[in-house]
Amino acid sequence: MEWLSAESLRHLIAAYGYGGIAVIVGLESMGVPLPGETVLVVAALYAGSHHDMSLLGVMVSAATGAIVGDNIGYWLGREFGYRLLLRYGRYVQLTDARIKLGQYLFLRHGSKVVFLGRFIPILRVLAGVLAGTNRMPWHRFLVANAAGAMLWAVVLATGAYAFGRALLRMTGPAALLLFLIGAAVLVAAALFIRSHEGELEAEAQRALPGPLEPARRARRPPSLRRGKPHDPAAR
Repeated sequence: MEWLSAESLRHLIAAYGYGGIAVIVGLESMGVPLPGETVLVVAALYAGSHHDMSLLGVMVSAATGAIVGDNIGYWLGREFGYRLLLRYGRYVQLTDARIKLGQYLFLRHGSKVVFLGRFIPILRVLAGVLAGTNRMPWHRFLVANAAGAMLWAVVLATGAYAFGRALLRMTGPAALLLFLIGAAVLVAAALFIRSHEGELEAEAQRALPGPLEPARRARRPPSLRRGKPHDPAAR
């Protein structure tokens, strides 16, 4: 689409500055298919030739947008994605055992998925939502997400600043190659899980015993939170 061209993005950055960079990168990180990587490269090139924008500011705004967007995606997955899995998962053969398997895999490998996913287009859009849906502990998600976002912003921004428009011309083919690599990795992982599903589900059950955690825990009455028995007759 023409409005996603490098020239259009340059005008958008000139008009909205750091805020425009953060918003586009943040929306992509929430799951909206926008060209966050291209925006970062174009913004770094713009900073190299215009004194009203600094390279450091571009890095900070892109990393901030990525972290905030991923955390919103995580929250959406945790609050709504998980609820949908519990309610409708059985209709697409996602049994309780398979849902628990997803939680177990994110418990063991979620940090790697979130960190490396920042550099792979297909995972950059989905990592936050998937981590939340699979109940990855938030503090581990935040650390991996922040580290990946900051490294991604620094590497791409400094690369664009150093190599100029040559890097911009490489962004499209490189993104396609990384997309294909990411898709291949996901397919390979799905095939591996499918062929070892029984033993992985057994491992998941040992690591996460008991029933699935409900979508939202019921609040305990104040009297029980204080350790006192609840007396309905008490006033």
